[in-house]
Amino acid sequence: MKQQHPVHCRMAQAEGLEIFYREAGPAEAPVVLLLHGFPTSSFMFRNLIPVLSTQYRVIAPDLPGFGCSAMPPREQYTYTFDNLAHTLQAFIDTLALKRFAIYVFDYGAPVGYRLAIANPEKITAIISQNGNAYEEGLSQAWTPIQRYWQDPANTNREALRQFVTLELTRFQYEEGVPDKSLIAPETYTLDQYFLDRPGNADIQLDLMGDYKNNVARYPEFQQYFRDKKPPLLATWGDKDPFFLPAGADAYKRDIPNARVRFYDTGHFALETHHTEIAREILDFLEQAVKMPRTH
Repeated sequence: MKQQHPVHCRMAQAEGLEIFYREAGPAEAPVVLLLHGFPTSSFMFRNLIPVLSTQYRVIAPDLPGFGCSAMPPREQYTYTFDNLAHTLQAFIDTLALKRFAIYVFDYGAPVGYRLAIANPEKITAIISQNGNAYEEGLSQAWTPIQRYWQDPANTNREALRQFVTLELTRFQYEEGVPDKSLIAPETYTLDQYFLDRPGNADIQLDLMGDYKNNVARYPEFQQYFRDKKPPLLATWGDKDPFFLPAGADAYKRDIPNARVRFYDTGHFALETHHTEIAREILDFLEQAVKMPRTH
């Protein structure tokens, strides 16, 4: 078995913001950029990073307002997905990343796909783990959020505060998981610690409201898939209460050679299936990064 590398916790400046990131693997190895989702951080990749580091330089940043990265007040930083991608672009430029694969999960998908559209020459491959880009992937759990998109009245906004409670954070980890003893309580406890920081709840409600602009850009993301045909692996917890399996299958519509793999678990598939997913990623990337690109 190839050697695993130590995981370093670092800080980088991205247009004046401190961005925390985890990094492991040989400096000269091909890069894999891991992009987390809501309500978590790069901590979600703690089991995956060491395995991927045997062959890749792995970099996992925390988005602004999440984890250990800067959380500027809403008056100083506009919490939209366009702006998150803008900050991540500055992070990529700071680290001088020239070519990389992206692993996108949940919120990491709309951020990552913006980066891919802006930097098509940099993207070697895409791994989407419950990272949606198709309307058929949205479940009925989105109904209260969609109501806020259609009518941003304060009552509809306040109704979304349920999504930043411990009950809902734990639900995201445990729903659809056959053996809940596999879910470490540190996961949802740590996420809730960051959610409970003063001002963070409204940051998250801003992003929930702005998610409508991700759905509006789905056709643009899909056009990128059709035009560039990036090697793509979709690894999906098929009991995810938010992103349905149809969202994974839909990738094959635009990238016929996409690999789609389902696992008997929920939203945070790495919590229960990181061994299987890591094995699938290594096999996929071994072929993808060596594959001659025609686009």
